Amino acid sequence: MRHSKEKTALIGGTVKRGFEGVREAFVRNFERLGETGAACAVYWRGEKVVDLWGGYADPGGRIPWEEHTLVPVFSSTKGFAALCAAVAHSRGWFGYDEPVTRYWPEFGKHGKERITIRQLLSHQAGLCALDGLELRRYADLDTANVAGRLAEMKPEWEPGSAHGYHTWTIGWFIGELLRRTDPRSRSLGRLLQEEICAPLQAEFYIGLPDEVPDSRLAKVRGIDSPLDLLFHLHEIPKALFAGFLNPRSLTSRSMVDRKRLVANANFNDRDMLSIEFPSGNGIGEARAMAQIYGEFATGGEKLGLAASTLKELCRPAEPPASGWFDRVNRVDLGYSLGLWKPIPERMFGSSLHAFGHPGAGGSFCFADPDLGMGYAYVLNRIGGYMDRNPRENAVRCAVYDCLKSSREEE
Repeated sequence: MRHSKEKTALIGGTVKRGFEGVREAFVRNFERLGETGAACAVYWRGEKVVDLWGGYADPGGRIPWEEHTLVPVFSSTKGFAALCAAVAHSRGWFGYDEPVTRYWPEFGKHGKERITIRQLLSHQAGLCALDGLELRRYADLDTANVAGRLAEMKPEWEPGSAHGYHTWTIGWFIGELLRRTDPRSRSLGRLLQEEICAPLQAEFYIGLPDEVPDSRLAKVRGIDSPLDLLFHLHEIPKALFAGFLNPRSLTSRSMVDRKRLVANANFNDRDMLSIEFPSGNGIGEARAMAQIYGEFATGGEKLGLAASTLKELCRPAEPPASGWFDRVNRVDLGYSLGLWKPIPERMFGSSLHAFGHPGAGGSFCFADPDLGMGYAYVLNRIGGYMDRNPRENAVRCAVYDCLKSSREEE
């Protein structure tokens, strides 16, 4: 591994006056916290105020991270899938409190007849276990009959009574809902490009196009062996780790594929990145991710977002009947409309109005509508963290310190 000073020398980008502290925190991640390669960006009130990148695009330290490097963000992808659903809601294609069966009649099997779209998107439907669903089988969403397999699923609990992270299935559910409600029947990846990325000229993909060269892709290193896992035990909540160890647990059945491989080990594979897998294979530029959330944080005029949709996104999360405890992640979490929401036990943003999604090992993208801010931190050294990666946390704290100072000076 290259020396930290050498990685620091590779840091590029700009910060607006008043945000120098963010760059300082970003540099410290390489000098003191072992960051390999990363990028961060912040849009505030519609303006890009932070755009930084640095280190190496490959964990081996051979290829510098460049201005337009694209990086996989794992479960942060779910947030962008949820924003696509929010666009659909703005267009009047569905209501969050309508039953899923209104648009997808075949869904109404095995006790799922009354599940609402809000419950499904908020991980309350109990449809989280893979149990025979194989991630790579669904490269072609039509021939693989994903919808049929999803419709046959049986809830793991009474829908609405609890929540549990639909780790791999939630993206398929959102995608199928969109295909059935969009008047043009577009896939989620295409809808993302046409309704969000094109108007904003933001480069983020769910389904990497062939024309993007391999030279632009960051390579990630995750927990891809039992030995690697030993070095990350301190990063994983104890209850979650215990669930991984038990193949019969809901945690294991929901998070681990049939081959018992930790999922992010496959995401350097171009074939995996090329399919539309909206639960986990999104890839893009940090500035694009921050820009998208920044647009949602400031009213969504360029996307034609309805005020009623933005109000829904900003609503504080409401726990299911059994409380905040997530039956899959085995910690208290808040969900709403496909997005993470802050709760007193697990805060992010400046208030309960914030919304976004972390990704495996430490990426985090979110909107803070109270401040009109969109934020993204992405990286290629993946550990066991969800939202408490100390490297990302340090940069996020610096962002808020700088925002406070800038607002006080106004």
